[in-house]
Amino acid sequence: MTLIRPAHPHEIPALVEHPGDTERNAATSAYLVQLFDTRCSRPEWCLVADDGEGRLLGSVVLWAMPGQDVPDSFVLFEPPADPADAGPALLEAAMARARALGAEELGHVVDSPAQPPQFQRDPERRSELLRGAGFRVLRDGRRFSLRVPAELPDDDPRLTFRSLADLGPRPFIDLLANLLTRTADARLSADVEQYGARGAAEQLFAHMGQFRYEPGWWEIGYTADGSPAVISLPAENAVTPVLGFVGVAPAHRGQGYATSVAVRGTRVLAANGATEIRGDCDAANTAMVKAFARAGYDNFAHRLEFGRAL
Repeated sequence: MTLIRPAHPHEIPALVEHPGDTERNAATSAYLVQLFDTRCSRPEWCLVADDGEGRLLGSVVLWAMPGQDVPDSFVLFEPPADPADAGPALLEAAMARARALGAEELGHVVDSPAQPPQFQRDPERRSELLRGAGFRVLRDGRRFSLRVPAELPDDDPRLTFRSLADLGPRPFIDLLANLLTRTADARLSADVEQYGARGAAEQLFAHMGQFRYEPGWWEIGYTADGSPAVISLPAENAVTPVLGFVGVAPAHRGQGYATSVAVRGTRVLAANGATEIRGDCDAANTAMVKAFARAGYDNFAHRLEFGRAL
């Protein structure tokens, strides 16, 4: 009989190991150690499926922004192929544990093709399990990566950038509220529908504030007439530097500014030591997809973002 239980100390950080897959086993173990070091997870947030004789068949690990005590998603979800009910049972246990810790929502992302550190093989089956547990797709996304070259494109001479350190938060929230009124991002559109443009902007700004960043990194780009055209919120997550959020005000779209703001965020992170930078956007946001490509980024993965209320 399969038992869903917390992982024992001696089972961490390896959790489920795949025989003969040294790369995967090493990457997932190192990733979990990193999550503990950054306080994105805790040993007591690691759940496993046990075959009843101590052999691990599957796992799931709750995740939070660094230092937060309430998880908002889960990672390292390894659903066993057999028995068939172990995958749904792991998801139910993860939701119950998250709910007990105070979570009201829980999310998970499925990337394809499989890659480190999670190696999410068989994405179709994973998606099926998530849907069966009541999760829905919040965003059909694309992931981008750039190994920072020796020389980066110059900043757009049409823009003058001013930082959060100079402006304070209000102009940033104002600009976010403006651009969110017309966004191609499904997840952000849902936030606007639920909270209004201003509320969604405040939530987005607060969410980005949980990443590591310096106030001088976050900037608004102004045109010659003094109007705010672009916003750039580069940051570092627990794994890598990211173009956390970049956007163009509706009145300035269609003029190449999406590429300009992607380049600006890249330059800021590179100037602060980044050697590889990642970013993502909704597949429906064709302007941003093109902007990433023009800024030198490679589309290395397809990401489905799932979520459900608890």
